[in-house]
Amino acid sequence: MSRRVVVTGMGVISPVGNNLESFWRNLTEGKCGIGFITRFDTADFKAKVAAEVKDFDPLLYFEKSEVRKTDLYTQYAMGAAVQAMNQSGLENHIDPRRLGVYIGSGIGGMETYTAECEKLFKQGPRRVSPFFVPMMISNIAAGSVAIRYHAQGPCLPMVTACATSSNTIGEAFRAIKHGYADAILAGGSEATINPLAIAGFTNCMALSLSEDPLHSSIPFDKRRDGFVMGEGAAVLVLEEHTHAKERGADILGEIVGYGNTCDAYHITAPHPEAAGASQAIREAIREAGMEKAERIYINAHGTSTPLNDKAETLAIKLALGEKSKNVMVSSTKSMTGHMLGAAGAIEAIACIMALREGILPPTIGYREPDPECDLDIIPNRARKARVELALSNSFGFGGHNATLAFVPYKE
Repeated sequence: MSRRVVVTGMGVISPVGNNLESFWRNLTEGKCGIGFITRFDTADFKAKVAAEVKDFDPLLYFEKSEVRKTDLYTQYAMGAAVQAMNQSGLENHIDPRRLGVYIGSGIGGMETYTAECEKLFKQGPRRVSPFFVPMMISNIAAGSVAIRYHAQGPCLPMVTACATSSNTIGEAFRAIKHGYADAILAGGSEATINPLAIAGFTNCMALSLSEDPLHSSIPFDKRRDGFVMGEGAAVLVLEEHTHAKERGADILGEIVGYGNTCDAYHITAPHPEAAGASQAIREAIREAGMEKAERIYINAHGTSTPLNDKAETLAIKLALGEKSKNVMVSSTKSMTGHMLGAAGAIEAIACIMALREGILPPTIGYREPDPECDLDIIPNRARKARVELALSNSFGFGGHNATLAFVPYKE
């Protein structure tokens, strides 16, 4: 059995907007969500900038008594999930046994982890919160959303680093396609702008050390020196096509393909020959049945690290051959920073909006071309263009590669 899978709701908590409308407006206007870190004193830190979520109010999504029992990453996830469900109109229109939740996180409740470690070291074991474990674990966002919506179907959070929420969406797509659920809330969430995470990523030479927020996340630019930490959440409601049609849902787009591979090469570096990444792209296109597509947009993983952007360029060329000369590519991480486990989902939403609106978001901050990254990366300004296929790439530490394929919805 093979069934069509459509998108009927989308929710966003991001450095460039805490709802779908503001996120998309700021993305197409090329607004940068990166600034100097405000969460802690960075005097002793080499990395000074991050893409923080601004003006987030958890009380929009939780009772006051619940907020202190939930990590920030779960709060972000719930915010995005509630928005997505509200847009979809799905609540109370589905058998709860056929509703699933696939919301992952690359790291989980790191805010809680660091705070409780400090309590342990300074005040002793009796002061560690009884909520420490359920607040910290990286499946609790999915579990909390499932409880909120009584989703008794498959609940499967992923942990594949930066590929996390592309994998959650892809696996949810497959579960619905093959009949295991009728709808799944799929996405990811992350909240790791704290001293420990910034120090750790800095010391493994992953973060940008630029002190110019507007030119710190500069994917495919020759000056790039690392990624910028981002945070937030994104959730999509994926739904079986007939189920959505019969209840009169507003269908936003269609997911048609998914590629999932591993480099099996290095714990952090991408494979220099891009074999796994290019295969993920090929698999997504093949499952979509879009091998003959000519008007293609790719939302690149595009982290602004020297090795990643070079390897991704090669992957796109290997997967698309001569078509790569005409494919339109952008990295929205130039505006959102790298949202880690939430990156794939936020970029999937960017793809769906690009298909719907005929506007392709730009790669901002681009100034100095790199001959090893010689794709059409839509520099600095959004571009009006109607495309027939949108791909979203996500490549994570551990060699995880995931590509999602979307097309405009047609009955």
